Amino acid sequence: MTNALSLPLTARLHDAMASLEAVPVAKVTGRLVKVNGLMLQAVGCRFKLDQRFLVETAEGDMIEAQVVGFDHTIAYLMPIRRLGGLFAGAKVIPLEGDSHVHLGHHWLGRVVNGLGEVLDDGAPLTGGERVSLDPQPINPLKRRPVDTPLDVGVRAINGLLTVGKGQRIGLMAGSGVGKSVLMGMITQNTEADVIVVGLIGERGREVREFVERNLTPESRRKAIIIAAPADESPLMRLRATLLCHRVAEYFRDKGKDVLLLMDSLTRYAMAQREIALALGEPPASRGYPPSVFSILPQLLERAGNSEHPDGSLTAIYTVLAEGDDQQDPVVDSARAILDGHVVLSRQLAEQGHYPAIDINASISRCMNACTEKPHHMIANQFRQCYASYLQVKELLPLGGYQPGQDPELDRAVMMHPQLKAYLLQGADETLDYSQSLTQLAQLFASEATSS
Repeated sequence: MTNALSLPLTARLHDAMASLEAVPVAKVTGRLVKVNGLMLQAVGCRFKLDQRFLVETAEGDMIEAQVVGFDHTIAYLMPIRRLGGLFAGAKVIPLEGDSHVHLGHHWLGRVVNGLGEVLDDGAPLTGGERVSLDPQPINPLKRRPVDTPLDVGVRAINGLLTVGKGQRIGLMAGSGVGKSVLMGMITQNTEADVIVVGLIGERGREVREFVERNLTPESRRKAIIIAAPADESPLMRLRATLLCHRVAEYFRDKGKDVLLLMDSLTRYAMAQREIALALGEPPASRGYPPSVFSILPQLLERAGNSEHPDGSLTAIYTVLAEGDDQQDPVVDSARAILDGHVVLSRQLAEQGHYPAIDINASISRCMNACTEKPHHMIANQFRQCYASYLQVKELLPLGGYQPGQDPELDRAVMMHPQLKAYLLQGADETLDYSQSLTQLAQLFASEATSS
């Protein structure tokens, strides 16, 4: 009798315990108390820096936001998307887990935003490997050195500013000098397994133009475009920048040779400036708070080679020099961190000299490590000859220079047309690494023969 009664009771208890799993667990939520520009203030729950939250709107939708600071019990949140429909007392719901994305080879050939949402007409990106947006830093003693040249298809860079696999370099210039065109040439011509392009804070129309004009069908199949135009929120621009680097790191660690192009690093710094100033951080240098110059090395050090025996991550950043000032704080900070810089001259661009590379103001710090000694000796000879010509350039129209007084200056003046022709290259013209070196060697071989 006891066993007969206990069996139904046990079954009922088992069913009751199973039903508890369907009962929703209470979740602590906060509430919105103030909106000041792009900054949201919330109270009522435990907030952690960089934690993500969902903020309720009057229409019943949810806006994702992220904690960027706090003051005692008040948390400062910034929305990832543009604001709309917020009201006082709105629920602020915490999201569990860290920021992550699901990556895989199905990302190749796609255009996405900073959240990994597709912007093209293809299917949504589903599946793949779950990857955190915050990777572990690389031990500097375990990084593989930069010792292999990278063919970028631009003669002036291949021959005189050779870039190595795993190098980080900046394209520095004012607005309208040809940074985007040069970046498009590099995108089309560089030998890489995967190309990651970040269009951060630029004009919205440039996204479609870059895809249609600067990517051939072959390069499109191995490219991933991550876009956050200027009308996106500062946090979305930061998120897109981090996603660019995380995608590039993922494929590098899979043994691929990756080329990361980011346009532009300055817009990333400006996005951080907007957030820092909204939090009340005092401006330090030309309106940039100190936090801007602390996050730049954290970002740039993620590029380069890792400890893996295969794979490389070469990064090229465009850096906007406001007012063509090469002492602009972002330009100066980037120049100190990167492994080289290519300076584009407005004066050369106005003369129709494209790409408008100022050879004597540019440098590749890894060139000697990834080229043979005869190569960089000829490159130095080119620089010296070009610099000598610039010394007398302004005297030539005035008749102030008399040949025969200085053999080095005479040689520089005589060779200048050939030097200038070597630096010129059409946007649709491709010259590989071996051709660039051959033409550079022939330049001085013919000069030695004529002399």
